[in-house]
Amino acid sequence: MAARNPSFNPAIGVDLGGSKIEAIVLDEHGATHWRERVATPAGDYRATLAAVAALVARAEAELGLANCSVGVGTPGSATDAGLIKNANSTCLNGRPLARDLAEALGRPVRIANDANCLALSEATDGAAAGASLSFAVILGTGVGAGIVANGRLLEGPNGLAGEWGHVPLPWPEPAERDGPRCYCGRQGCIETWLSGPALARDHVLHGGAALSAQQIGAHAARGDGACEATLRRHESRLARSLALIINVLDPQVIVLAGGVSALPGLVDNVSARWGDFVFSAGVVEPVRTRLVRSRHGDSSGVRGAAWLWRDR
Repeated sequence: MAARNPSFNPAIGVDLGGSKIEAIVLDEHGATHWRERVATPAGDYRATLAAVAALVARAEAELGLANCSVGVGTPGSATDAGLIKNANSTCLNGRPLARDLAEALGRPVRIANDANCLALSEATDGAAAGASLSFAVILGTGVGAGIVANGRLLEGPNGLAGEWGHVPLPWPEPAERDGPRCYCGRQGCIETWLSGPALARDHVLHGGAALSAQQIGAHAARGDGACEATLRRHESRLARSLALIINVLDPQVIVLAGGVSALPGLVDNVSARWGDFVFSAGVVEPVRTRLVRSRHGDSSGVRGAAWLWRDR
């Protein structure tokens, strides 16, 4: 922990998750000076506001600081009116989260989708640092992504930039054409094919045992043929889905994060496959986009939240 009254320009980031709230204090070089996690008050909006305010107050008190910038990463996104929508932490939906946190903390607060925070973190001082255009993907319980161009988040007028998980799986094979039902009301969304639960479901549908994505990866590493086949199907779907992004955005770097991104061989096998679907790849030159794992792992969200003021 840093000494009191440290001579650095501090920024506080808060990752507001469904099960935990994490806060961090970074200096201008990205070094961590304070960090703490608490449980999220389940389904209680007012208690959630109080928990965030208490974390910020503790960070400032312990470091001898006051009125630090505060950025918050949230599930979902904010409407033009500042109301949260599409959050799986449903107590946030319809609430003016940024305004209420600003009142609780006595200062302006900036908020962004948690996938956007990941993207900003990795573009600032992570695996996509120095790239003029990067696309960062969360492969976990759900699937999301964020886009950073020249150091700035792209969010769009609807707050939907990067919602790649809710477009149809591209170039579907015959058995993939209908696709599983998605919670968004559509069918066959990328999220229903590439998330951790989707990978586990696909394994069962092809005759495998009920295993988590991580267990499937571990069994495949030990030579389990059925688990290896499940990973090959997943790699094909991810390669096609990322080739779509390359054809539309042509980013210099694509960053993978989330629990599913740790599956053995995923980065190498996907980047070896996606050239079949990238427009003109192999005809003139190979695909130049780099596919990499996130540098900051599950810390990217909270770090990106801290960078939200720097972004602007």
